[in-house]
Amino acid sequence: MGHKEDLLDGAKRCLREKGFARTTARDIVKESGANLASIGYHYGSKDALLAQAYIALVEDHSDAFDGAGVLTAPDGSLERFQEVWTNVTDAMGKPGSIWHLGMELVVIGDKMPAVRDFVAQAQREGGRGVIPMFQGGEEPPVDDPSVDTLGKLYMCLMSGLIAQYMLDPDTAPTPAELTEGMRRLIAGTRPSQA
Repeated sequence: MGHKEDLLDGAKRCLREKGFARTTARDIVKESGANLASIGYHYGSKDALLAQAYIALVEDHSDAFDGAGVLTAPDGSLERFQEVWTNVTDAMGKPGSIWHLGMELVVIGDKMPAVRDFVAQAQREGGRGVIPMFQGGEEPPVDDPSVDTLGKLYMCLMSGLIAQYMLDPDTAPTPAELTEGMRRLIAGTRPSQA
């Protein structure tokens, strides 16, 4: 592994241990074994490195959402909806869950605009990536309207669930409650008149 990869791995470890606000460039250097100048050379800044480390952590954990590709409920079904949310909440409850980092970023984003902006750009891609978990099939093309509808809906649900779970996991909505809420929403919603 080279300095760039060492820095990314070191930044990931720092984020897990200290979070965004308490991680310094010197912490990353100490954790990675690289030198201070290599952060700027490879990533431009400490904040840019932290942003990429956070995205890498999220990607590392994405297999937990779809049960490492083993979802059993039919594509696009409410059963699939519940199955995915069960995997998400199970992942949030495990030791070392990275979801508190997302909430930290929401709170301190104005103090770390480079991190916030990088992660904000990745949100749309994240929405595109979760669509197949719920709907089945492949990721839609970048210009597919579902990326800005279904993808954004799933990301809003994910952010809200993470926030509620981080505040109080005992009163956060369960996958069964989310599914029943969706069932009621569908039943009470009429198609729009085009």
